[in-house]
Amino acid sequence: MTLEDIALQMTSGIGVKGAAHLLEIFGNARNIFNASSDELIQKAALRPQIARNIVQKQAFSDAEKEIAYCQRHGIQIIASTDPQYPPLLHEIPDYPPVLYVKGEVNVLSTRCISMVGTRQATPYGQTMCNRLVDQLAERIPELCIVSGLAFGIDVAAHRAALAAHVPTIAVLANALPGVTPAQHAGVARDILAHGGALVSELHSQSKQNGNFYLTRNRIIAALSAGCIVVESPDSGGSLVTAHYADGYNRTVMAVPGRATDRTSSGTNHLIRNRKAQLVMSADDVIRELMWDLGENPAMFRPQAPTPALTSDEERLLSLFPTSDPLPFETLAEQSGLNPGELTVLLVGLELSGAIRQLPGNRYMKL
Repeated sequence: MTLEDIALQMTSGIGVKGAAHLLEIFGNARNIFNASSDELIQKAALRPQIARNIVQKQAFSDAEKEIAYCQRHGIQIIASTDPQYPPLLHEIPDYPPVLYVKGEVNVLSTRCISMVGTRQATPYGQTMCNRLVDQLAERIPELCIVSGLAFGIDVAAHRAALAAHVPTIAVLANALPGVTPAQHAGVARDILAHGGALVSELHSQSKQNGNFYLTRNRIIAALSAGCIVVESPDSGGSLVTAHYADGYNRTVMAVPGRATDRTSSGTNHLIRNRKAQLVMSADDVIRELMWDLGENPAMFRPQAPTPALTSDEERLLSLFPTSDPLPFETLAEQSGLNPGELTVLLVGLELSGAIRQLPGNRYMKL
């Protein structure tokens, strides 16, 4: 983590996707702030005002205050370019450029599974939380339960993990070291005392307006190999988390409930509409995640084999001397190909993972 990592997060006009875009182009936050205004505008297609905000280093003073604040409160700052940054979280297009963590950072990269559900949990929902976590704890080494410390199923999942002596991660929608809701501060202390972690993407100077809960849910989904919805009505934050998980190519699972129970109508609909796999035991979860094969998908997610490049694709790839983006027009001029032929080869290179298309019809070698 560097001062520039925090400053990038705090620079006006740059959101999480904007930060990810800049990091993809320049490699790290220090290179971003060392770039000229013209480079930022031409390479990253930034608006002139945002480029000026970066060049003028307007957020450096606030970033220095944030580092001092975190040191006072025992908060670790993990940048997306740090080796401790969880690999699964780095897979998503809107990953947080910085994470603030209290507790054990290493648990963010273990076999994480998220459990979410309604705030109006029934005894049945709490029983299923306890049952699933207890069974998984017996079968899965390096297990970690991820949730949001909210009322209902979230806190039940955390408490089940604590009772089963497995670490648990609470992803919060507020800046650390605070805990929301305050009634769960005791559970948060237990999480830290038993090798877990409290995580937030929000710095202490974030304006708390109550709009961070849904975006927080994407982190719950992305940290985990799979997401289990235990109880949910037809709407609510847990269904948003399931939607994020599905979009991030995570395994979505749901615990069925009685057809007449309002608190299970959302989970039953997920199953009926084939948006989630029905799970009733740890065996079901393990089978869906393929953890019975002995591989840890939280560390080694299966990748499709890289197709071999054709000779024409290799010649086109050789026109990229560095990772600097090249416009389509430049590639057409240097290759001597007509637009149709060039487009076909660029698509092939992109599918093979050799290049990536950027805004402005530009291409970058990976």
